[in-house]
Amino acid sequence: MEFTLKTEEGTYDLEAGVRLIGNDLLVGIWGGEKPHIGAVSVAQPRPSLKNPNVTSATASVFCFVGHKEDELAKAVSEILAAALNTQVVVTAGIHWDNISEEGIQKVIRNSEILVDLILDKVSSLYL
Repeated sequence: MEFTLKTEEGTYDLEAGVRLIGNDLLVGIWGGEKPHIGAVSVAQPRPSLKNPNVTSATASVFCFVGHKEDELAKAVSEILAAALNTQVVVTAGIHWDNISEEGIQKVIRNSEILVDLILDKVSSLYL
């Protein structure tokens, strides 16, 4: 199963290509004037260190030199791995020239919206 989702907030929108590979999830996130692959995160679910009855996740990240998508890729992969209790790989590459701090905050908010869209879609496939 494969699908694409996009935020529709009007500015600094992000897009994701999502592929289910068995029970695992492969997600590519891109946006801006120059989409690319800037960082890759690999996450796996695990029991929370604070409460073993809660599922958390651990991630490893590779970020290409000069790119700043590592935090976004890590956060998205950990959220998806914990929520879906599966292994997740996320690539992220977004770029807007001369983006302001306000613009960066909008990108972060759009990434949160995108994660919710992914979770809703994947959850609906399992119902």
